[in-house]
Amino acid sequence: MTKRLLLSLGLCLSLVAAKAQQNLTYYLPDIEYDGSIPTPEDFFGHQIGEWHLSHDKLVHYMQALAEASPRVTLREYARSYEERPLVYLTITSTDNHSRLEDIRRAHLALSEPNASAKLAEGQPVVLYQGFSIHGNEASGGNAAPLVAYYLAAGQSKEVQRTLNEAIVLLDPCFNPDGFHRFSTWANMHKNEALTSDPQDREYHETWPGGRTNHYWFDLNRDWLLVQHPESQGRIRLFHDWKPNVLTDHHEMGSNSTFFFMPGIPSRTNPITPPLNQELTGRIGNFHAEALDEIGSLYYTKESYDDFYYGKGSTYPDANGCIGILFEQASARGHVQETENGELTFPFTIRNQVRTALSTQKAGVSMRPDLLEYQRNFYRESMEQARKDRRKGYVFGDPVDSVRLAAFVELLRRHDIEVYALKKAIEAEGQQFEPGRAFVVPTEQTQYRLIRGMFETMTSFPDSVFYDVSSWTLPLAFGLPYAELQSGQFSQQLLGQPVEGLGQKPTFKAPARSDYAYLLEWESYTAPKALYTILSKNLRAKVATEPFVLGGKNYGSGTVLIPVQNQALAADDIYQLVQQVAVEDGASITAVGTGLTPEGIDLGSRRFDPLEKPSILLIVGEGVSAYEAGAAWHLLDQRYGIPISMVESEDLERRDLSRYNTLIMVDGNYGLSRSATEDIRAWLRNGGTLIAVKDAVRWVRANSLAQVSFRSDGPQDNGRRAYAKLSPDRGSDRIGGAIMQAVLDLSHPLCFGYQSEKLPVFQRGTLAFSPAQNAYATPAVYSAEPLISGYARPEHLDQLSGAAVALVSGTGSGKTICLSIDPNFRAFWYGTNRLFANSIFFGSIISSRAVERAEE
Repeated sequence: MTKRLLLSLGLCLSLVAAKAQQNLTYYLPDIEYDGSIPTPEDFFGHQIGEWHLSHDKLVHYMQALAEASPRVTLREYARSYEERPLVYLTITSTDNHSRLEDIRRAHLALSEPNASAKLAEGQPVVLYQGFSIHGNEASGGNAAPLVAYYLAAGQSKEVQRTLNEAIVLLDPCFNPDGFHRFSTWANMHKNEALTSDPQDREYHETWPGGRTNHYWFDLNRDWLLVQHPESQGRIRLFHDWKPNVLTDHHEMGSNSTFFFMPGIPSRTNPITPPLNQELTGRIGNFHAEALDEIGSLYYTKESYDDFYYGKGSTYPDANGCIGILFEQASARGHVQETENGELTFPFTIRNQVRTALSTQKAGVSMRPDLLEYQRNFYRESMEQARKDRRKGYVFGDPVDSVRLAAFVELLRRHDIEVYALKKAIEAEGQQFEPGRAFVVPTEQTQYRLIRGMFETMTSFPDSVFYDVSSWTLPLAFGLPYAELQSGQFSQQLLGQPVEGLGQKPTFKAPARSDYAYLLEWESYTAPKALYTILSKNLRAKVATEPFVLGGKNYGSGTVLIPVQNQALAADDIYQLVQQVAVEDGASITAVGTGLTPEGIDLGSRRFDPLEKPSILLIVGEGVSAYEAGAAWHLLDQRYGIPISMVESEDLERRDLSRYNTLIMVDGNYGLSRSATEDIRAWLRNGGTLIAVKDAVRWVRANSLAQVSFRSDGPQDNGRRAYAKLSPDRGSDRIGGAIMQAVLDLSHPLCFGYQSEKLPVFQRGTLAFSPAQNAYATPAVYSAEPLISGYARPEHLDQLSGAAVALVSGTGSGKTICLSIDPNFRAFWYGTNRLFANSIFFGSIISSRAVERAEE
């Protein structure tokens, strides 16, 4: 789009605009501005804060600035799921722009462990300023045009100094899809005579709200996990520059004021250097001065924390950068009554603008210290790595190259050096083989981040966490891994370094057969392959016992696709399985006989027929959008399985006979009596109902499953200090820890797993006892379940030996009860198989292995 067209659009909008609510100087310093640069009001036809900007308008203005100002360039770095562009502005002096690549390379050199102090002399500080990763926290994204305009058009000495001594990477919106969704909601409910009543519909979004991305994920938990395109592009940009300061502008409850980092000191990740928090505190002084100047209330060090490295304000701390969280009390619309008076949208924007400018002031003023901190961070990291007895980590998987490659890709996205394992090694009682394993040496610049990914921890100075207390990544991927001590590690273990994001696993097309094909279930993407086959109306059966054929061992869960008596001809089946193997990622073998030398034959009754899944996911008010989104994302993005989603309040008006699988994720379900009876009838007729976490309470209360819940145990009613109320409540739940589950590998829900031990992610204290039916509990927590993270002893006692998965039901249907979210945040690959098996194999579970519900 040309500069003339963009400016014309802005002028047209101004012709029909209402009178602005605030002057520019309400938001920005009263200085001289370049008249050739369009103000936000000139471009939009209204002042910032009068309406919520949609994402497209926000991007168009940034394009106009880049067209109009030589200080500004714009680049797209990613696309959201809804194909919205994620862009960033590089704002600096024209002289810096002329040598920008040289500056970037010199800046990156400061992260080398042998970098000289002279490298920092005369170098600009790099500031990454980002806004509205939660789409309904809109004051940040609406502040971004003002911050960009200030730097693009401002003529003061302070602006000139910032441009000369800083590279500002301005990311106007981290979450385009959610931001756009919320802007529509806020604007469609706006009154001409503004309504400040907090009960008004404007301030209560309908489910799922605008906080999340397209698949309802919280992108501010994905910085480390990088499972989504928005995060992947952002982290690539981060490591292209390795900024000195990264700011993350948020909103919080309307009755709050304004928060800026540091957070609660006792909750800082111990891997983070203490100097990081000192510098954060010094930067905070600049924010305090800016907010004092305009009379805004604020606080610091009283809430939030820097523990989980997957958040925007904490991920930088493991990368030689200072991460800063801003939390502004939210208007959640245009104006709300609060305990601090009427909170207007313009007021929330102004606080975000002023702290963005104070960040720039702090960055320039502290430039030498920030650059030196960056240099020392990586130099000291390497020194610590050399002293550390742990010299590396080895990890691998003998059968599932897909999960293995996904983990390698994640590591490489974080600029971590990974090497193919060159020779076999035994470590911590596990065998790792070349071709199926990799090594991460700890003596590299990302030493601290590697620790944050691989370490387990069960002892903490604080018992309250703003988010999860553990996230050990190889456990999340279900991969065997081991520390390599100084006596075990050697350079001879290191094969070729992994380049780029690593190699995608490849699968060979099978030979042609006129008899049958065998699809192995161990690959992560086997469910995708199976669905493709079933969607072509081909018959498929699953082996419920292992067998040997052609000199190869096949486990329970192997899928048989006969060639004869099918809807497709043999040649068409051959073409299909070739395509499925290569494109969907599956190990498929052609066989010419059904007679096996060991185990069941291919014509055995121990092969059960499979049905193509037809899935209904219940969504809507009371349902966890995060967990519903995680299920939707897995099925849609990774398995290619179409699903239907129906609001819980509409369920009684839907025909359940279209579906054979019904999913109820965690939530508080208030289904009508009619809808409940419809589900009961559907279940009796052979449906598979998958209930997760608190949905299990609903199925039990409505006699759709026989489950016995374990109580939290007797409560201590002794006296406690009033000041302990908040921390006591915070620790009275498991915010996020890793537990050990023990599997029955012969059970259909566990087909494809190779080890009886499975790390699972635990949130909350929901626990139910194993079934009375001895065959109906395929997964339980181990006797001492805690692997990593914080959990109170009484909670661990409650979980010890409790059921992770339990099969109940009524009539000919099955109700599969799961105590965990098997799809947590899209990165807990290890338990996705439990979910997939529930969908594909739930119906084949023997009726004699079902805990019957008492109706």
